[in-house]
Amino acid sequence: MTGDILLVGSVPLDTVEQVFRTVGRPLGPFLAYMPDGEVGDRRYWIDGIAYRVLNGHPEIETLGRPAPDQNGVEQWRPQGIHDQFRFRVKPGVETVRFGDPGWRLGYTKDAVNSYFVFRQLKKEGVLPAALRLQVCLPLTNSAVTLFFPDPADHVRIVPGFTAALRAEVAKIIELIAPAELAIQWDLAVENRYVEAALERDGIDAAKREAERLMAPAREISPRIPEAAALGYHSCFGTLDGWPSRQPRDLTGSVILLNAAVAASGRRVDFLHLPTLGSAEDAFFAPLGDLQAGSARVYLGAIHHMHAPGGLQRQLRAARKYLPRFGIAAPCGFGRVPERPGRFLTEKGSEVPRNYLEIILRDHLAAVEQLRDVMKD
Repeated sequence: MTGDILLVGSVPLDTVEQVFRTVGRPLGPFLAYMPDGEVGDRRYWIDGIAYRVLNGHPEIETLGRPAPDQNGVEQWRPQGIHDQFRFRVKPGVETVRFGDPGWRLGYTKDAVNSYFVFRQLKKEGVLPAALRLQVCLPLTNSAVTLFFPDPADHVRIVPGFTAALRAEVAKIIELIAPAELAIQWDLAVENRYVEAALERDGIDAAKREAERLMAPAREISPRIPEAAALGYHSCFGTLDGWPSRQPRDLTGSVILLNAAVAASGRRVDFLHLPTLGSAEDAFFAPLGDLQAGSARVYLGAIHHMHAPGGLQRQLRAARKYLPRFGIAAPCGFGRVPERPGRFLTEKGSEVPRNYLEIILRDHLAAVEQLRDVMKD
């Protein structure tokens, strides 16, 4: 295994076994960590938390939910940020509490079930023996704060949800061998908040905001044993169509990941940063301030915003600031169509398109380009 590729989470398939066989088999030799595809209600990332954890909680009131379909049938998957669940903490509740520690959020159940399939397919030789199961979790502010429009509710929901996450991670570590485990914290909403502070108030304010947002990591990450791997995934967001926002450079992501490393209280094994279409030095220059330590950095550069030859130009621009790094997509791709669709060619004719096949092809081609750049 080379670890040249990182998969950051979701895959457009229905079962964990499909993910491991369809994606893990061809990409496994290039991976150090293999996610289970975030199948089921995790495919919509934090919206699954709103649906299965927050909606109906006795200390939380539901103010709004995704609109029904055209036939009036209820839906929980939103059409965009405007269509997401909205909640408030009920009056008189100081701290929202979550029962059934270790199981309430659903991540332990899914991780343990995925681990069984993971081990079986290792025995069959479908997955490399040294591969770790990658469990992807949204850190607290990503998980809940967007759903509560009143900022005064954030201090009431964050401590209890962090405690529930801490219990969930502890149970996962209890039931999955740490030597076969990698925990990835997803930071899309934290990325948004840091970039907003950067744009509004400058670098010092953004650093303070990043430190505040990493308080849950400071509480949980040091409890993850050294035998397990730990990583962080920063993201520009995808719900309204990727990318949800386009910052002018990587300053916000670097500030956030520096705060994540500082908060971890233990070794960090990997860091992920998204890219856009730019191959300009100015976009990548903030990487010179990244305090990654021993963590391997992955650039989320496998996407279709590049001009011809743009991926290799991006890799060469990044290498001016990072001597060695791996490659990834900028985010998970669980919400792209898995079944063949159709698209128009430049000449106007329609041809079938299987998105997952294209994604796998693009990842394998990107590894070759990465290796070419690293030879120079």
